[in-house]
Amino acid sequence: MRYRLGMTDSDQTPTTHDENRHDQLTTAPNATEADAAPRIDVTDQGDGVTRIDIRDDAAVRPGADPEETEQG
Repeated sequence: MRYRLGMTDSDQTPTTHDENRHDQLTTAPNATEADAAPRIDVTDQGDGVTRIDIRDDAAVRPGADPEETEQG
């Protein structure tokens, strides 16, 4: 297994944060593309304020006990 940290193999150009994230989340055994799906939205609102929202379509959401959450 090979790991790359910030560089592509072919032309040595830096990879983006999203590419590195995708690589990290899909290299594990049994990983799927769904594992690399975005789970949060980050918005810079100016004046040093950054808003972080959990996406409505995120497969896993913080706070709720999965066994107590109704499926629907």
